[in-house]
Amino acid sequence: MVIINSKKVLLVKYGEISLRKGNRTHFEHGLLDTIRKHIKGLHDGSIRVLREQGRFLIEDIRGDLDTDVILPHIRYIFGLTGFCNAIKTEARNIEDLCKIGQQFFTTHFKGSKTFKVVTKRSDKNYPMTSMEISQAIGESIFNSGLGIQVDLYNPEMTMWVEIRNHVYFYFDSEGGQGGLPYGSAGKGILLLSGGFDSPVAGYLAGRRGVEIFPIYFHSPPFVSERAAEKVNDLVKTLSRFTGNINLCTVPFTEVQVFLKDEVQPEKLTIFLKRAMTRIASMLAEKQKAQCLITGDAIGQVASQTIASLAAIESATTLPILRPLAAMDKQDIINIAHRIDTYKISVRPYDDCCTLFVAKHPENRPHTPAIEKIESRIYDRLEPLIVSAFESAKYSAF
Repeated sequence: MVIINSKKVLLVKYGEISLRKGNRTHFEHGLLDTIRKHIKGLHDGSIRVLREQGRFLIEDIRGDLDTDVILPHIRYIFGLTGFCNAIKTEARNIEDLCKIGQQFFTTHFKGSKTFKVVTKRSDKNYPMTSMEISQAIGESIFNSGLGIQVDLYNPEMTMWVEIRNHVYFYFDSEGGQGGLPYGSAGKGILLLSGGFDSPVAGYLAGRRGVEIFPIYFHSPPFVSERAAEKVNDLVKTLSRFTGNINLCTVPFTEVQVFLKDEVQPEKLTIFLKRAMTRIASMLAEKQKAQCLITGDAIGQVASQTIASLAAIESATTLPILRPLAAMDKQDIINIAHRIDTYKISVRPYDDCCTLFVAKHPENRPHTPAIEKIESRIYDRLEPLIVSAFESAKYSAF
């Protein structure tokens, strides 16, 4: 059915930036640019992305928009909370809106018994209230011969009407990623392994507006190239949400072997993570990042007790973000499933963090004692750390 005086469009909702009055325009323009970048190449200039009074509007100037083409390219963008397959009309008077609403409702009717109409009126100059508009359009649907009843509390169908610069009708909306626009909160170095935790931490930090730059520590021949491929695939998956990502791969074997020979087995993990933290901090300085990001969850393993985290953290002056700190393992795995990193992380290829792990690693290290031991070997350790960083390879995804 062709609905009079209307065309199909995509109405895009966004969340928290609407509350940030001082930076709202900046965030909105950033999101608009991101959407335009993601759909570039899908059209010949006929598709427009505009602001529409607290929403974004994506439309084809030639007529109906093919939302099935557009949505796969924008549904992962951070900062967007919902997508509505809507119709847009230039009509403003209530008689025309009732006709259009009735036609639109009929095209989606599949025998439901109850319905309601909900109106949002951003244009406060419109001469009717939201309730009056809903009542008028609802009455036209009720009298249309469909045999459907009004239920304001638990309807089978809800039709939304939004009065903005134009008028929009839609039914259900598809949820988005939410959060803040990517990169709006600064930049962080993500210590990425092939496990479940660190990719989820990267996703959550990115969702809060932090641009992520992953760093991976590779230890051949103890770790196979399959482990590196696994990390590459994780970065590719994260790039669906973030756009282009650069990965820094650090050859870590010499540092790891040196520390294995120089420190007690039960303390080795702490020293390895301190070395990783130092190298990540060097990358942060080079990339002008303001923080490090890790997949630590309190108490999950010996190196993630509060005492262990403190001993590791003293190796840097940068803040360390730990998005998973208070999560259970199942919480993390649930997110990994949702963002499609689980099927990659579950591959049976170990990374360097699983090498040389003591049977009973220390879980209550004393930070000053750790620093004192490290100071005795640091004149030999530092050149290895610097060499590892300078030998790093960079890949773009």
